[in-house]
Amino acid sequence: MKLADTFTRGLWSNNAIFKLVLGMCPTLAVTTTAQNGLGMGLATTSVLLCSNMAISALRHLIPAKVRIPAFIVIIATFVSVAQLVMEAYAFELYQALGIFIPLIVVNCLILGRAEAFASRQPLLQSAADGAGMGLGFTLALVMLGAIRELLGSGQVFGMPVPGLNTHPMLLMILPPGAFLALGFLLAAINGLKNRE
Repeated sequence: MKLADTFTRGLWSNNAIFKLVLGMCPTLAVTTTAQNGLGMGLATTSVLLCSNMAISALRHLIPAKVRIPAFIVIIATFVSVAQLVMEAYAFELYQALGIFIPLIVVNCLILGRAEAFASRQPLLQSAADGAGMGLGFTLALVMLGAIRELLGSGQVFGMPVPGLNTHPMLLMILPPGAFLALGFLLAAINGLKNRE
């Protein structure tokens, strides 16, 4: 399989949120703003890319009996690095994302890609898969965060949108708004897919 195909598959046709419906906990919890979605998406992408590459490089050295614990240790290492970098250089974002940064370790998207792809494919394919799946996840989080922020506070990335900031729908930045926004977004995507 070509690297470009592996990469683009994760962006849309196998998108973790829109197609596979994986990683819903951080998706629903942190997407109150587009900036939070972008931060969480980029942190997850960096962990996914690095862990996919490390697991692929070590796949012949990890015994089958301990592969899942080994994958978790590798993933946890990269999550710790991402958490420390975020705490040092983006402290406000680090505080906004809170407990969801360490929970990247057990994100089913990352564990699933480690088991289903990285442990069976060469390094470059695994890197392309990690980058594509991670950026697809980031795209979905930013889209959902932007919709919720726009409708809930009349802003996108903290910048007011003229005409929409006079009567915001507070519900959209509260937990039920995450379910509503994701439901309508999935319905719209499936409706567009069915038209094709």
